[in-house]
Amino acid sequence: MAKEYTNGEITIVWQPEKCAHAGVCAKTLPEVYKPQERPWIRPDKATTAELKRQIDQCPSGALSWRAGGRQAA
Repeated sequence: MAKEYTNGEITIVWQPEKCAHAGVCAKTLPEVYKPQERPWIRPDKATTAELKRQIDQCPSGALSWRAGGRQAA
């Protein structure tokens, strides 16, 4: 089941079943991605441009983004 995280401008969608645990996200933006904490994705810790750039580099496709910031219920 996908989980969503928002900073108000962008919504990050994480699909854990696709995650290869390569660690690219945590290595690229360690202030945003903290696997040992909950919530583990903190999109308010980087700019929207930084988030988009990093998400577009996710090797497994587990991370994606969409414009807008409505948090899923």
